[in-house]
Amino acid sequence: MGNEVNPLRYPLGLFKRPDPITDLDIQGWISDLEVLPRNLRRAVTPLAEAQLATLHRPGGWTVLQIVHHLADSHLNGYLRLKWALTEDRPTIKPYREDLWAALADSRLVPATVSLDLLDALHCRWVALLRCLSPDQFAREFRHPESGVATVAVNTGLYAWHGRHHLAHITAVAEREGWITSRPATDGRARETTG
Repeated sequence: MGNEVNPLRYPLGLFKRPDPITDLDIQGWISDLEVLPRNLRRAVTPLAEAQLATLHRPGGWTVLQIVHHLADSHLNGYLRLKWALTEDRPTIKPYREDLWAALADSRLVPATVSLDLLDALHCRWVALLRCLSPDQFAREFRHPESGVATVAVNTGLYAWHGRHHLAHITAVAEREGWITSRPATDGRARETTG
């Protein structure tokens, strides 16, 4: 029982790093990063301001805070990639995501400010990732709290992170009856608002 994960907190479970990481894994993660902004926009655009202010779980963040958190977090992820590619095993600066989520810009309505940021950021991130060599995916950075990570692992972690928070939003929308189906992860299907 001690290893069970709370499905409201981790609807997709924890990130599981494949060993070894294959090119197929990396390409799948890049695709996840590519479609996240579109899928996130489809999930939150139909929501009213009161729905955006709904907690995704007791003690969690509001839907709006999740959207703004994704912009903050993924901006940090992109910078970590650039540092790892241009410096020799740099030590990156962690940030207090709980405190960032409490700042005034995490309450900006509408959410399009962060959705637009994610569109542009992921466009650049994906374009860069698609050009990397295996040696570049093996480059490393050091996180002061979690240790050394490779560009490949970081790519997988952020792909999972985006899907993880999108699942928070679609799960609360389903529980509250705001939508009747989840958007497909490839961005082709649209949910029906209720």
